Amino acid sequence: MTRDEFQAFCAGLPATSHVIQWGNSDVWKVGGKVFVIGGFGGDEPARFSFKVSELSYEILREQPGLRPAPYLASRGMTWIQHYDAPGLDDEALRDYIRESHRIVAAGLTKKKQRELGLLKD
Repeated sequence: MTRDEFQAFCAGLPATSHVIQWGNSDVWKVGGKVFVIGGFGGDEPARFSFKVSELSYEILREQPGLRPAPYLASRGMTWIQHYDAPGLDDEALRDYIRESHRIVAAGLTKKKQRELGLLKD
């Protein structure tokens, strides 16, 4: 997934915001909480870190091109980093980013979810 494709996809998810943080990383948030981090630079492949369920974490952490996300996973959080081939294809990566958005949004207060238009009454 290119940087432009990543940006467009994340911007299309509900109630998102974007900042550049942590060494020029593209950080996408919902309700002020990070749901995906994209790193693009140099000759290295693009890197994407995202939150997953506990089950997905156990499955994905052993897959080639994927690993527990540095810093985040070492603090007990279920975050995976796609850092190299073969990793995930673009469709699967979009699915996991979408799910990360859902997980993070579900962790917001009901009031915040309502304010952001994420909670259907």
